[in-house]
Amino acid sequence: MKGIVFVELIRMAESVMGEAAVDDLLDKVELKNDGAFTAVGNYPCRELLKIVDAIGAELNAPIEALHKRFGHWMFARFVEGYPIFFDGKEDGFDMLESIENEVHVEVRKLYPEAELPSFATERLEGDLFKMVYTSERPLHHFCHGLIEACLLHFQHRSEIQMQERHVAGKFCAEFLIQKVA
Repeated sequence: MKGIVFVELIRMAESVMGEAAVDDLLDKVELKNDGAFTAVGNYPCRELLKIVDAIGAELNAPIEALHKRFGHWMFARFVEGYPIFFDGKEDGFDMLESIENEVHVEVRKLYPEAELPSFATERLEGDLFKMVYTSERPLHHFCHGLIEACLLHFQHRSEIQMQERHVAGKFCAEFLIQKVA
């Protein structure tokens, strides 16, 4: 997993807990690199999960909620760092449809070794949209947060239903997204 994700998780934790508290927390968690992450490095996803678990324990916060909050945080970083991906997108559904065939194509050009999740999308009747997340990593709640943040960015009020599945040893979640008036 790319180091930028770790760096941003630590930044988010520092914004809530403070730098000293996060440093103490990272000292307590058994990490292969002792909590020293660079944006361009590659690290095992299980290390990210250990950090999220430790933050959750420290804040007495549900892990799924932390993943969702981190999804919101990362989406804001994407908007800030990669505004070109948002050009020409009329709404959140356009943006979500572009992840697999636009955003991930560009990410693979920059980072050919990146192991990205896959996203299958389908526009259903009316204002209903389906997105299926499939990955080796159990980050579907993080993905849920990214979707929520995307829809908020495009000023959509929506209801999101997530159904978890395990398919052929992978983590899978189906999101049904309904825009509401």
